[in-house]
Amino acid sequence: MFQGSHNINMDAKGRLAIPAKHRDLLATVSESRIVMTAHTQDRCVLLYPETEWQAILPKIEALPTFNRAALRAQRLLIGYATTLELDGNGRVLVPPTLRDYGNLGKKLMLVGLGKKFELWNEDDWLQTVAATEDDEMPAEMLSLSL
Repeated sequence: MFQGSHNINMDAKGRLAIPAKHRDLLATVSESRIVMTAHTQDRCVLLYPETEWQAILPKIEALPTFNRAALRAQRLLIGYATTLELDGNGRVLVPPTLRDYGNLGKKLMLVGLGKKFELWNEDDWLQTVAATEDDEMPAEMLSLSL
């Protein structure tokens, strides 16, 4: 399970290092192979262990293409999907198309969300978490006690 927020840097070549505690888990669950792709609702990048991506890919492919929202999700998720392998130092090269899509620069936030990560431009992340949303709370959350 991936959790926590990590300030990380991307070098001039577009490489970033996955924090050590997550590297070990990625090595175990997917032999250090990840899939990066575009988020469908926010300008950030999703990182999945390759094994997790292979489990959800058929569900994405099965979406109805006559539904415009589903087709857009397929285009973003599958169209931007790139399989990558962490090098010996736990680094990975972020493809230029995904750097552009996520507005990724030097300062980044890597956010663990259970089975995946989100990779954000640090300023965009701070604005997103500071924003107050008017979205209605899902019924599933109404019974949750923290």
